[in-house]
Amino acid sequence: MKIKFSDILELFEMVNFGSPHSNEGYINKSTGKTYFYSEFGDNEEELPDDIDEETYLFIPHKSELNQGNDLAFDFTLEHLPSHYENVRSIFRQKGAYARFKSLLESSGKIELWYKFEADQTEKALRQWCEVQDVKFID
Repeated sequence: MKIKFSDILELFEMVNFGSPHSNEGYINKSTGKTYFYSEFGDNEEELPDDIDEETYLFIPHKSELNQGNDLAFDFTLEHLPSHYENVRSIFRQKGAYARFKSLLESSGKIELWYKFEADQTEKALRQWCEVQDVKFID
């Protein structure tokens, strides 16, 4: 199977939009065709009847690629080490990302965070693709 990395990244972002596991993405292992399903509707096409692990790759949630809270902790250690314990405390409560982003804005690090998050997400997704033996089209 060969596919554009940008197609996988777009599908990954769609899968990870909204609440966890409310969206699903699949790649046909033979053709590279992608499929998206959302429990909220907006499904352009129906999923094939044969969706299973044998024929399709299931696009992981970002937490499965360690792109959840650990990513925020890694960023904090690297760019705001004096705030590390505060950030750990923030993530023990609801609404953590809003408070984390508020801290980043007040520290002038929000744009750096977005770049860090995008770079780390791409790196983790490329590693996942390598493990799944996904080949890319230029």
